Amino acid sequence: MNLILLGPPGAGKGTQAKRLEQSHGLVQLATGDMLRAAVASGSDLGKRVKAIMDSGALVSDDIIIEMIGARIAEPDARPSGSKGGFILDGFPRTVPQAEALDLMLGTQGRKLDYVILMEVDEPALIDRLSGRFTCRNCGASYHERYQRPKLEGVCDLCGSTDLVHRADDRPEALGTRFAAYRNQTAPILPYYRDRGILRRVDGMAPMDEVTRQIEAVLAGNAVAR
Repeated sequence: MNLILLGPPGAGKGTQAKRLEQSHGLVQLATGDMLRAAVASGSDLGKRVKAIMDSGALVSDDIIIEMIGARIAEPDARPSGSKGGFILDGFPRTVPQAEALDLMLGTQGRKLDYVILMEVDEPALIDRLSGRFTCRNCGASYHERYQRPKLEGVCDLCGSTDLVHRADDRPEALGTRFAAYRNQTAPILPYYRDRGILRRVDGMAPMDEVTRQIEAVLAGNAVAR
């Protein structure tokens, strides 16, 4: 099973990807993580990526595709029986990237099974995210309205008083991030819809309900729209 998960920041892609990793033996592939791993590996590809990143230039689509191709050829990203495959997060973002991805997968005798769009109500999600804060010491998550610490200003898990709001969770920053997501994602939706593999789930639903909807997609019980 080979998937792309689409959704704006905070839609819950990471949570759902982890559940899919556990339930279906899939591997989540985030291009940012892959670029850092390639550089750390010291491989020929990694050295090329490092030189480009050190120069301040953007890594080309060709290199990103080459990197993804090498990664999904590894045993943990290949299907085995009814399990295995990959989840792409952060790529593709343009129609040429989507076309290049399809071509590369074809050379490996593989294809995308589904592109799953986690639809959200942007104002409601911005309101939800802008209230988040975390413990800098242990990473525990809280919310100004929905999940405050039992003792004000003190982490329930580790007792630290170093509770912080992320700068990119402020409403103005979230608005910018959402706009960038829309601009990047909108062009590729018709591409995958025309191929019949785009599926939509309600990203505002409770976490377990989102998982149920995604499982229905994978079982072939969700209608394309």
